[in-house]
Amino acid sequence: MVAGMLRHLHSLRRLKRDNGWIETLLEESYNERMHLLTFMKMCEPGWFMKLMILGAQGVYFNGMMLSYLISPKITHRFVGYLEEEAVHTYTMAIKQIDDGYLPKWSSPDFVVPDIAVKYWHMPEGKRTMRDLIMYIRADEACHRGVNHTLSNLDQKDDPNPFVSDYKNGREAPRPILKGEGFERSEVM
Repeated sequence: MVAGMLRHLHSLRRLKRDNGWIETLLEESYNERMHLLTFMKMCEPGWFMKLMILGAQGVYFNGMMLSYLISPKITHRFVGYLEEEAVHTYTMAIKQIDDGYLPKWSSPDFVVPDIAVKYWHMPEGKRTMRDLIMYIRADEACHRGVNHTLSNLDQKDDPNPFVSDYKNGREAPRPILKGEGFERSEVM
């Protein structure tokens, strides 16, 4: 959200198109919000947790804004590494479910929130906590590759390789995302 907002404002100041970066960054932000809303729906946090989330947002938003103003490349790389850690965390959670260490999440009484079922179009019979974590882990793996790729690009001039139209009218390739992202030479 921070990167999308700053790039949006920069685009307006320069009176130039952004070549699809804003769209991708806001899509990622929306997806991350859906992760949070899903987990919030599952645990119904009280006022203290909501206050902690508000505080974390204040610190993280301002820190990311300052970081992005200083170096968008480093910020995208950092987010890519954060997403890599999320992939590892969800992988460990899946392993712990499979090994029987999380009985509440393996229980037949466990219900995936409707918000998650609708967002990920989860089919009937595939709505366990393990299934939910698989969807979220896949999202995080995608975010990892997107941010590493964006970090490898020229922040001012290179078009976003994850959109379908470029400023020069040519069609964008639809790459299969690599975990470490694409190098600039691979998308130009």
